[in-house]
Amino acid sequence: MTAEQLRAMREANPFLPFTIHLADGRSLTVPHRDFLSQSPGGRTIIVYRSDESFSIVDLYLVTELEVQKSAESGTSPN
Repeated sequence: MTAEQLRAMREANPFLPFTIHLADGRSLTVPHRDFLSQSPGGRTIIVYRSDESFSIVDLYLVTELEVQKSAESGTSPN
């Protein structure tokens, strides 16, 4: 996973919710672009949860970005 790929997902217009999968098997949901922050160099990300808790993640541990189904169409965007 590259910093540019994650940045493109965050800045997509329209934004599509997505899940970040990590090498240790955890997954983090990003329901809106405001729930994700990326360091200026791009290697470290912070993923916030709705209860104000958060995870700090090394981008090198991200194995996949999974786009959620579109609520309007019921299909995954491709």
